[in-house]
Amino acid sequence: MILFPPAKINLGLNVLFKREDGFHQIDTCMLPIPLVDVLELLPAASFSFQQTGLVIPGPIENNLCVKAYSILERNFSIPPVYIHLRKEIPMGAGLGGGSSDAAYVLKGLNNLFDLKLPIPQLEAFAAELGSDCPFFIKNEAQFASGRGEVLTESNLCLKGYFIKIVNPGIHIGTKEAYSGISFQTEGLSVKEIVESPIENWKNNLQNTFEINAFLNHPILPEIKAKLYAEGAIYAAMSGSGSTLFGIYKNEPSRSFSDSNRFLETIHTFKE
Repeated sequence: MILFPPAKINLGLNVLFKREDGFHQIDTCMLPIPLVDVLELLPAASFSFQQTGLVIPGPIENNLCVKAYSILERNFSIPPVYIHLRKEIPMGAGLGGGSSDAAYVLKGLNNLFDLKLPIPQLEAFAAELGSDCPFFIKNEAQFASGRGEVLTESNLCLKGYFIKIVNPGIHIGTKEAYSGISFQTEGLSVKEIVESPIENWKNNLQNTFEINAFLNHPILPEIKAKLYAEGAIYAAMSGSGSTLFGIYKNEPSRSFSDSNRFLETIHTFKE
């Protein structure tokens, strides 16, 4: 079985307050994008996990794909599998690649062993793995609240628009991302803004994490300004960074390809 776990972007991201359980309450809209990893799942005599492509730091047992298998093995005594993850989505980039990989392991094993788990159950297992993981079970535009696991459907459609994704190779960890963050509790909700015309997003749809990230890494606001200068209708940082993206009516050109530091990709929304 071959699967293609996608990355996501955040359209607006308000961090509202820190909760008693230590997590942060957020308000965002998440949207899958056509930048993918490659995941292979096969029945095997014993469990094994192989990872190629971009190198994921840390021991194998900490990988979310391995943890996803462990959850279903523990609950349903499924047979061993061979998992091969070809990593193409940058880590620590605000694109949710690791969360997507884990969610797709759950979905893939559900199909491979005909577990017949409904979407709410898969989302509950995914929530045990990480805040972004449940989003990738349905893998469609959704509004997210709570710590990111409370999802409601969105009718957002960007079919025919282009997206340019620029990752400058800067890893922003959780500690740095939340350091000195200012909570955003006033103004319109992300849902209210996203459901308005896309031309309104530039002045209203904000990412709380940009303030601190832009101060620490001056190249980030430069990239955002360049995306707007070349015609983006809306540009922002995704998640806690450091990836930035621009949304365009017409196909943009590559403007960062002269530097090996940047990963730049351009895609079309097909639905």
